[in-house]
Amino acid sequence: MSTYQYTVAELAERFGLTFQGDGTRIIDGVGTLAGAGPSQLSFLANSKYGAQLAATKAGAVVLREENLADCGTAALVAGDPYVTYAKIAALFERHPASPVGIHASAVVSASARISPSASIGPCCVVEDDAVVEDGAILGPHCIIGAGCVVGAQSRLVARVTLVTRVTLGKRVLVHPGAVIGSDGFGLAFDRDHWIKMPQLGGVRIGDDCEIGANTTIDRGALDDTVLEDDVRLDNQIQIAHNVYVGAHTAMAGCAAVAGSAKIGRYCMIGGNAGVLGHLELADRVTITAKSLVTHSIREPGEYSSGVPLQDNRQWRRNAARFKHLDEFVRRLTALEKDSNNE
Repeated sequence: MSTYQYTVAELAERFGLTFQGDGTRIIDGVGTLAGAGPSQLSFLANSKYGAQLAATKAGAVVLREENLADCGTAALVAGDPYVTYAKIAALFERHPASPVGIHASAVVSASARISPSASIGPCCVVEDDAVVEDGAILGPHCIIGAGCVVGAQSRLVARVTLVTRVTLGKRVLVHPGAVIGSDGFGLAFDRDHWIKMPQLGGVRIGDDCEIGANTTIDRGALDDTVLEDDVRLDNQIQIAHNVYVGAHTAMAGCAAVAGSAKIGRYCMIGGNAGVLGHLELADRVTITAKSLVTHSIREPGEYSSGVPLQDNRQWRRNAARFKHLDEFVRRLTALEKDSNNE
């Protein structure tokens, strides 16, 4: 059987699941409930797609036990179908082979240390005293600055730049266009002009992290900017200098964290949300999309700010009234005071 083909029974055994239906059914790919074919696996994790389950043509479906009765094909029973599907789908992910060694067009300093099992792709630049560890892959046009370290089994997909004093842990995945270790935005105003503050720290990224496309992570001004293990950053995120992000935290696209903020572990920050500088977020804090964090958060939980979408006419009326909010509060307070004095 092909590397990318598994029977339903094999998948159940491999991932510790029970199954119902034809265990000999061969699965060679994945798809949606509506679009999957007889040799593909799908999943049901959200009840709003329940109506698609009975009609699906998928060869097998990962689902919860309570959905078994509605499934007309082979089923793999899981406590968390979404997580289980993610693990199974990884079996079918096909990465192009990266040849071991240094491409002829790459420029590698004589003082750089490159593992014999690493892959240095076309047009890469590896500067003085940089280190590329076992099994690491540098895709085309990556730049590894002086003294930077790319950990074992890490993969820089393409056009990734590690500027200076950057250390990547093991199995770090960095998507195209990311820039790590660039200058932090440190300035001092001297009477009539700005003076640039030297950025003398570095960036330390732990094991199993993922950095999205065109995301930027600035190096520290004095101490390092730090991402602990298993931090996941989406595309176009800005992490400013001296930010500290706890393990297993995830941030969605276009989020921004200002300088010296400290984000706890297991936090989730929604798309286009912002965290002001020098603030602290406790572990297990969720910030919903487009929220602005303006003060430290000491307790776990879900936090939101901003105005939800409204009909434009209603929004205009509310916006006009908002300008008078302080006046209204003062008048109400005065009325309450007068009432209490009667």
